[in-house]
Amino acid sequence: MKLTGEVVLITGGAAGLGRALVDRFVAEGANVAVLDKSADRIKQLESDHGDNVVGIVGDVRSLRDQKQAAERCVAKFGKIDTLIPNAGIWDYSTALIDLPEDSIDAAFDEVFHINVKGYIHAVKACLPALVASRGSVIFTISNAGFYPNGGGPLYTAAKHAVVGLVRELAFELAPYVRVNGVAPGGMNTDLRGPSSLGMSGQSISTVPLADMLKSVLPIGRMPETEEYTGAYVFFATRGDVAPATGALLNYDGGMGVRGFFSAAGGADLLEKLNISH
Repeated sequence: MKLTGEVVLITGGAAGLGRALVDRFVAEGANVAVLDKSADRIKQLESDHGDNVVGIVGDVRSLRDQKQAAERCVAKFGKIDTLIPNAGIWDYSTALIDLPEDSIDAAFDEVFHINVKGYIHAVKACLPALVASRGSVIFTISNAGFYPNGGGPLYTAAKHAVVGLVRELAFELAPYVRVNGVAPGGMNTDLRGPSSLGMSGQSISTVPLADMLKSVLPIGRMPETEEYTGAYVFFATRGDVAPATGALLNYDGGMGVRGFFSAAGGADLLEKLNISH
């Protein structure tokens, strides 16, 4: 396994994409530390993976909690090779016209504090360990970091901000730490909304994304959550991606190559090439 002996710290790693990343990295031979707000899910992670995982309950908006996660990771595994700031919330595509005037300030703060400041805190807390290990940071972005309609103005602006973080920190932390970003598309996870908009109990899994994306994505279907994890493994693998820093991977089913009149231009290829289904 290419990641045997490597140590990864993941925020928001106890559910959804984060949980899939933990499972994948452990399967690849890595040890993993997880910072997550759910004590129950942390307990389940540790039960499922034993000594390969250490969990820390905390809030990504707190630099103290982020530092505690970094310290626990180093105390348990001796180092941090890869940091994946991943915890986030979605605004359920709430348009500007629909944002209540008396909730804009609180909603803005909540989305940006979790989705942007939480990422900055994670890097700040882990920076000494990452420099010491000549490690890497892999930010979870989103298709909303590049295109409209993947969220409302709050989420879209926050994810565009993360694109800027990748580029700025790739410069600031060179030549010791590589910084890259993966921008997944839609998936069936437990992604929640801002409590300031009354959406903290709402999960993206309740949205029929698979049906919505089937006719929209060039690949013809919504990927499974686990199918997104390989990109993170790629960026974390030292030998294969030494030249990669400041890289932004659109890993979203081809959203950027949709045609004006159809999602996929080769829908009739099987027929034209006489290939059976």
